[in-house]
Amino acid sequence: MQATRLTLICHARTAAWKLARFPLDEPLELDWQALAGSRAATFKRAPRLLCGPELRTRQTAALYGSTVETVAALRDCDLGHWRGLALDDLQREQPEALRAWLADSDCAPHGGESVARLCERVGLWLGSLAAQPGHVLAVTHPMVIRAALVQVMQCPLASFNAIDVEPLAQVELRFNGRWRLRLEQRD
Repeated sequence: MQATRLTLICHARTAAWKLARFPLDEPLELDWQALAGSRAATFKRAPRLLCGPELRTRQTAALYGSTVETVAALRDCDLGHWRGLALDDLQREQPEALRAWLADSDCAPHGGESVARLCERVGLWLGSLAAQPGHVLAVTHPMVIRAALVQVMQCPLASFNAIDVEPLAQVELRFNGRWRLRLEQRD
C-alpha cells in the first residue's frame, strides 16, 4: 500500500498577523507575484497542491506552483463577529468571552465556529485524504494546522492552544494505515 504524504504549510504573514488581529480576507505582506513559483523546487516531484479559499492562502500557494485546487475544508476557523478585531481590544472589551473561548473547545461566543467543530471538520478532511496515496501539499491557516495536529496526535482538545504555528511553517504528516507526524532533518 502506497502512503499518503501530507505537507501542511501555513500561509505567509499578513498585516493582521503582524498587528495581532483576527484575520479578514487580507493579502500577504510580501510581493507574492514577484515570488510566484519561487518555492516550486522545494520538493523532488511536484505534489498535488491544495489551499484554503482565502486570499492569503491562494497567494501563498502560488509560491509553490501554478496549478492549485481550492478546498473548502482548509478554510480558516470562522471567528464570526471577532473577524478583524485586535486581540488587545478583545481582552479589554470582552474578556469573559475570550477566556471562555480559550478554555472551552465547544464555546463560540463570536458566533462562528468552535474549536471542537473546526477539529471535527479537519479530521473528516484528513480521513478523506487517507485513501488518496501520493504527496499532497496543503497551504492553510495556523488554526487548521493546529486542528490537524490535535487529530493526528490524538491530543485532548485543550492542547489546541498550546501549539504555535508561524508564517510559512511546514508540518509533515504520513498515512500508512494510521496518521503519523514526521519530523524531518533540515540542512
